[in-house]
Amino acid sequence: MNVIITGGTKGLGRAIADSLASQGANLAICARSQANLDDMASTLQASYPEQTIYTHRCDVSKSDQVRTFGQEILSRWETIDVLINNAGVFRPGLLLEEDEQNLSHQIETNLYSAYHLTRLIAPRMVEQKSGHIFNMCSVASLIALPNGGSYSISKFALLGFSKVLREELKTLGIKVTSIIPGATWSDSWAGVELPEERLMQATDIAIAVSAAIQMSPSAVVEDIVLRPQLGDL
Repeated sequence: MNVIITGGTKGLGRAIADSLASQGANLAICARSQANLDDMASTLQASYPEQTIYTHRCDVSKSDQVRTFGQEILSRWETIDVLINNAGVFRPGLLLEEDEQNLSHQIETNLYSAYHLTRLIAPRMVEQKSGHIFNMCSVASLIALPNGGSYSISKFALLGFSKVLREELKTLGIKVTSIIPGATWSDSWAGVELPEERLMQATDIAIAVSAAIQMSPSAVVEDIVLRPQLGDL
């Protein structure tokens, strides 16, 4: 199984990468930090020496860098089984008070990156008549979060992108799944003084993704909504 993960060195992306690597997947991962990519590659390659672990430094808010990453993968792999558009950024703020760059940066990172990479990779899946695309949305795709501002706008848009993509690809053998997690321990919540059990673990999201991938070709999980047991924060 050949899997692409954007933003795969930390948080949810790293948990998903670790989980799928343990199940025999070859990985192509991008992130902004070369040091984090190198560390991840060496760790995974040591654990799974027979698998391909390809890493690529990429700022997904830059469409040219996203396209370079996608084209490199297309040149390396004849088949692509799973694309996980995970990379994202959260900048808090109220719409009427936030820096006006908040919207453009979060749209470019959270939405446009998925749009551009999917448009490159999905045609290969159409050719092979199989594939699974995951888009990392958020409960902010469903409700307006306090101080969520432009972040919520970008995540609402990403969920809309997923729904359109699902309609266009469902007859072509391509599955599309929106992952919609609530508060999960990651760098975004670093330093927050809350009990460990108040937030979900990144591995919980990885388990859900793995289960969706394992379903038969005739079944698709369209939306995966996960929340902490005690509800949203």
